[in-house]
Amino acid sequence: MEEIGHWINGKRVAGKSGRFSDVYNPATGEVQARVALATPEEIDAAIADAAKAQLEWQKVNPQRRARVMMKFGALIERDMDKLAEALSREHGKTLPDARGDVQRGLEVIEVCMGAPSFLKGEYTDNAGPGIDLYSMRQPLGVVAGITPFNFPAMIPLWKMGPALSAGNAMILKPSERVPTTALMLAELAQEAGLPDGVLQVINGDKEAVDTILDHETVQAVGFVGSTPIAQYIYGRAAANGKRAQCFGGAKNHMLIMPDADMDKAADALIGSGFGAAGERCMAISVAVPVGDETADALIERLVPKIEKLKVGPYTGGEDVDYGPVITSQAKQRIEGLISSGVEQGAKLVCDGRGFSLQGYEDGFFVGPSLFDNVTPEMDIYKEEIFGPVLSMVRAKNYDDALNLVIDNPYGNGTSIFTADGDTARDFASNVNVGMVGINFPIPVPLSYYTFGGWKKSAFGDLNQYGPDAFRFYTKTKTVTARWFSGIKDGASFNFKALD
Repeated sequence: MEEIGHWINGKRVAGKSGRFSDVYNPATGEVQARVALATPEEIDAAIADAAKAQLEWQKVNPQRRARVMMKFGALIERDMDKLAEALSREHGKTLPDARGDVQRGLEVIEVCMGAPSFLKGEYTDNAGPGIDLYSMRQPLGVVAGITPFNFPAMIPLWKMGPALSAGNAMILKPSERVPTTALMLAELAQEAGLPDGVLQVINGDKEAVDTILDHETVQAVGFVGSTPIAQYIYGRAAANGKRAQCFGGAKNHMLIMPDADMDKAADALIGSGFGAAGERCMAISVAVPVGDETADALIERLVPKIEKLKVGPYTGGEDVDYGPVITSQAKQRIEGLISSGVEQGAKLVCDGRGFSLQGYEDGFFVGPSLFDNVTPEMDIYKEEIFGPVLSMVRAKNYDDALNLVIDNPYGNGTSIFTADGDTARDFASNVNVGMVGINFPIPVPLSYYTFGGWKKSAFGDLNQYGPDAFRFYTKTKTVTARWFSGIKDGASFNFKALD
């Protein structure tokens, strides 16, 4: 059986701990590989080597670092299909969805090709008599990225692109469930010209995470995962004096107004609710139709679309709509929450429990489920299911629907479908959520903006990618300079303005 190690100093190396985690093929339920779990000593050595490599990397001018990103992006495009296939084999998502995973990461790398414009400082000539004032952005040093299973290419690229192009070295710890894609990306980065040691990929579990969080050389940590882990990492990183941006869970709502195009709204809910088996932090998991007539019209359109969804392995062809969930434990949890919804009084319109696929009976497949008459007190509403389950909460009017979103503890993404511009504008202005869609179900901003939620969906002041990423991965140094040329001042013992 294949044993997957780490990427250290420009090459793949075997793990030394003797501890491993199984890597599954979610479609078959079979263990296809074992990934090594690093020891604290292995991580310490990798960080020490990264710190040495970073000292030279930061001296490379920003334009030359950007050229590495340019070549890196070209290599990702070249190997798109290879990356997608490896990603699908470990994650289970369909090949088109896997290509989208890689593509959205590539778009951040494309923005990083313009890194020099983000790294410019400021300059004020003659801020005082003979005095110039200027600031410069400098890299932090060694930073870390801890990334989740659901986007094995996109989120590692979101982390490594801005961090590396800003002149840092990065310790990347991908999810141990999907280790291969990150290692392939590291190989491509080296082929693009990234010096050895500047990117280290360490596979590991909580022990590895805690070692990174407690290591004094690591200056910043970026994380994406569940809210409890995001809170834990943010708190521990902050206690150790590190910068941290930690993105957690979500419960994303889509409001459907009576004047909305019901066919387009239904299509949007199908794609955003069931795509990638619902394992997206931006998935729409709650539909909020305003008025019973709207709800009934929506149900009428959703049910036949759900019944036609094709669930299968990534090898099943381009017409497979979504694949398995990541583990058997995830499947059991999702089906348990579906059962709790029934027990707590929601109407189960489409039941995805017990789904079995001929030839893949041991795979981690969950059929699509649709609930109606869900209330905020139910577990299926309160918890992030992270599976192919869509809940419908009926609202009497727009204000009730808006307040439902406002009162929810999560604030990652939300959408509204309406033909009325005034309603859409009011929603966008007043909803307390980080990313908003208007007649658009998954409002993930393009890579030259920035990605981030509010409330319990995010911890930290700066978002992922875009300008915020370069602010996060750099520190500002401000210089006040004076060159004497006939200026005769006596000693001053007072703190005073430059002028």
